[in-house]
Amino acid sequence: MVDIDAAIGYVMAHGDPVERARLSYLRTGQPATPEIIDRLSGGQMVEGGWPASADGQVPSVDASCFRLSELDDLGGLRAGPVAERALHWLAGAQRPDGTWQEHESLAGEAPAWAMPGDPEATLYLTSVVGFWLTAAAVETDPYQTRGRYNDVLARAAGFVASQLRPDGSWPSFLAAGWHAAALLHQQQYFYESSRVQIVLGERLPDMAPADVAAMAAALRRVNLGDDWLLRNARKRLGETQRSDGGWDSNEGPIFDVNVTLTALRACR
Repeated sequence: MVDIDAAIGYVMAHGDPVERARLSYLRTGQPATPEIIDRLSGGQMVEGGWPASADGQVPSVDASCFRLSELDDLGGLRAGPVAERALHWLAGAQRPDGTWQEHESLAGEAPAWAMPGDPEATLYLTSVVGFWLTAAAVETDPYQTRGRYNDVLARAAGFVASQLRPDGSWPSFLAAGWHAAALLHQQQYFYESSRVQIVLGERLPDMAPADVAAMAAALRRVNLGDDWLLRNARKRLGETQRSDGGWDSNEGPIFDVNVTLTALRACR
């Protein structure tokens, strides 16, 4: 089993003020102070998104979704103006075919999962943006499947469903899978979502702790329920938790606190 107290202690000992504020919200539901929200909103562009780098000239889809994930752990998706501007920009940036891509000017600096024009990156970004627009709708109404961003989400889910292979796998990065499963479930593509979840379950034993935590947190975020995949994910997190209470990040020790917070969201 996951040692929740040890995980909390790890974040308290190693987290920065924003990370400790995220912990407080996860534990008690206490929204962050305006000062913490302002700290996260720094760099938000007039369009509503965030740039990929400090000197970026255009908003980035990938960077904006990452900021939304931080705001979500602070209660910032609850109709907060910072998140509202970002969500509005993301919804308006959808392409006519229901997808999202980064601006072509970012090709020289974009990572593989956000490369403009790349089909795998397109499926990944579409799944992730669809997930965050879904999370914002669920924040308003936990049982809402349609309504807010209705047309945008319907087009996104239709595209994602069309990309699934017969065996339920998808031609993109691993993380596209759990974001797609959440989006499809909430848009009532239950069969398609279940197929993706079966593939995720098959891959679970080989997943890194950071991926397991992100998957479980995302699926819980859209009220998937306490099903077999989430139970197995929490079991896997219990097996991979370190003796100091934290979990290893895929990007190095500097992100271990973030992974630990994600694991707490998955297990709380």
